[in-house]
Amino acid sequence: MSLERGPANGTETGPAVPSNGGEKPSALSRDEVFDILSNQRRRHALHFLKQRNGDGTELRELSTQVAAWENGKSAERVTSDERRRVYTSLQQFHLPKLDRNGIVEYDDRRGSVELAGEATDLDVYLDVVEESDVPWSQYYLGLSGLSLALFGVVSVEIYPLTLVPALAWGVLVALVFTVSALAHTYHDRRMRLGADGPPADLREP
Repeated sequence: MSLERGPANGTETGPAVPSNGGEKPSALSRDEVFDILSNQRRRHALHFLKQRNGDGTELRELSTQVAAWENGKSAERVTSDERRRVYTSLQQFHLPKLDRNGIVEYDDRRGSVELAGEATDLDVYLDVVEESDVPWSQYYLGLSGLSLALFGVVSVEIYPLTLVPALAWGVLVALVFTVSALAHTYHDRRMRLGADGPPADLREP
């Protein structure tokens, strides 16, 4: 089944017809997860649903909040046209797609939606790296290199490093790695779908 992708705001057009006869898969593959999360509107919808801690919501409330994030305003200031565009997109394409994949339970007749079992496969964080930042992997690689260089210099007993005991240098390095790990953990939690506040890709650095 081919799809035509719309504007950059996450709109997709195309037939919302299940390709598997309506049967929901037992598990999501990595490609399916990436495909689902590649669309901004779906990410924002899932972010809001995860924030509700298992409680369902009405399609109108969901579309209002997603429209608010997309337009950079509060939910109270969303216009009827802004909400209608998101409402139609979620109703006709995105929610049926998520329902077919077992991620949400969507009742089109009642206009209600809630997370389903496969949503646990989307318990990932979106690692948004600003142009002025470096990925965490490179950060830890650089930190390891500096630590090895420090130990090398300390081992040859170069003054004035000899004024500090070798054990103290080891404690310092361990402390730096501990603080870095805590900062990394905090960063990951903020970037996860369902974290407090707006979606990760809308937060200011």
